[in-house]
Amino acid sequence: MKKALRALFLSFLFTFSLGFYFTNRLMYMKKKDERLIVKREKEAGRFDPERFELLPKREVTIDSPFGYPIKALLVEPHDSNRYVIISHGVTETKINSIKYMNLFLERGFNAIIYDHRRHGESGGKTTSFGHYEKFDLKAVIDWLKKEKGPTLTLGIHGESMGAATMLLYGGMLEDGADFYIADCPFSDLKEQLSYQLKKEYKMVPALLIPLADFILRLREKYSIMHVSPISVIENIKQPILFIHSENDDFILPSMTRELYEKKQGSKMLYLAVNGRHAQSFNENPEDYRRVIDEFLAKYLENV
Repeated sequence: MKKALRALFLSFLFTFSLGFYFTNRLMYMKKKDERLIVKREKEAGRFDPERFELLPKREVTIDSPFGYPIKALLVEPHDSNRYVIISHGVTETKINSIKYMNLFLERGFNAIIYDHRRHGESGGKTTSFGHYEKFDLKAVIDWLKKEKGPTLTLGIHGESMGAATMLLYGGMLEDGADFYIADCPFSDLKEQLSYQLKKEYKMVPALLIPLADFILRLREKYSIMHVSPISVIENIKQPILFIHSENDDFILPSMTRELYEKKQGSKMLYLAVNGRHAQSFNENPEDYRRVIDEFLAKYLENV
C-alpha cells in the first residue's frame, strides 16, 4: 500500500513538475539577443541607423494597465492624420518593426513602434502570447487617439504574436482601428501549442495542455483557452489583410486560412510563395508592397 502511494505521489510530482516547467517555458520564453536583432536588421538592409536617426520622432512612455511602462517611439515625418501602429512578434523588439514602419512611411503614414511587455525597453515580467498584450495595445491606441484627436485614420500591423495580439484586441468589441494587417498569426494558442509539442518534442498534448492550463491559471490568472483569435474574429468589422508564407512550418498557413474564412465582411488574403515563419516581407518584398497597396486602395478610400 505504501509503495503504491509512494509511486502515485512520485507520478503526480513528476507530472506537476512537467506542467510547471512547460508554463515556465511559456511565461519566460527565451528572447533573442537585442544586439543580434540590430545586427541582423542592419546587415539585411532593413535598418539604416543613419536614416532612422534623421526621422522626426520622440520617445514615449505609456502606462500599461498592469502597472509597468510601455516604451514606444512616435515617428512623424508627415503632416498627416494617418497613423499605423506596429505590433512585433515574440522574442523580437521594436527594431524588428522598423521595416514595416518604413513601408508605411513611404505611403504617407506616421507610425508608432513599441516594445511588448517583457521585451525591449518595456516592463512586465512574463509573456502571455496576446492575452495581456492586447490590453497594452489598447493603451497605446488610447494614448495616440488622446494625443492626436479622434479624427485620425489608424491602421495596425502585427507580426506573429503581434498579429494575434492585434486580432484579440479587435475582437474585444473594441475594433478601434480603421484597418488591420495580420502577418502570420496563430488562430488558437491551444492548437498552436499542441502542434509544437507533437512536432518539436514528440509529446502527446492531451494530458500536458490541460495540466499546464491549470497551472497557468494559478500563476498568471488566465487560461490558454482565452488566447484564441479565431473565437473573436467575427467581432472585427473593419477590413483585415491576412498574410502568411506558404512554407511556414512554425505557425501553419492553415491557421491564417481559417481566420480568413471566418472573418465576415471586408478582407483580403495573401499567401507568400517564399520564406518561412515571419519572412513574407523579407523574402517577397515587392509582392508584399503590392498587396499592401491593393488593400489600402480598396478599403482606405472610404475612410
